[in-house]
Amino acid sequence: MAIQRTRNLFISHSWKYGDAYTRLIKLLTAAPRFSYRDYSVPKDDPVHNAPTPQALREAIKRQMVFCQVVVVVAGKYATYSDWIQEELLLAKGDFNKPVLAIKPFASTQVSSVVRSAADLFVNWSTSSIVGGIRELNP
Repeated sequence: MAIQRTRNLFISHSWKYGDAYTRLIKLLTAAPRFSYRDYSVPKDDPVHNAPTPQALREAIKRQMVFCQVVVVVAGKYATYSDWIQEELLLAKGDFNKPVLAIKPFASTQVSSVVRSAADLFVNWSTSSIVGGIRELNP
């Protein structure tokens, strides 16, 4: 039996559309034979109240440095979120982290920002998402 390895993830998401983040966390937590640590910045994190945009950016960088894969829901709203764009820039530019994009459930529209940053696209299902994370971080 293989030893289960914990994956360190940064889940890029919009605080305004936190329901997708919540559903993704539930899905990952319930995934069989999959262990992960979430290094993202949820809405209730004190970093959310950073005094300046630069302070928030630095706080995000401090979290992202530990992750092995950046995960993002590729919904159209990501195009209009400055912070999701910033997180993807950090992932690719500062850290050269692989980006896993999840196609929103039952949606055909995908963010152009996410499309250009993604290393791999997967469907909204437990096996696809976990398989994608494992593919980007074997």
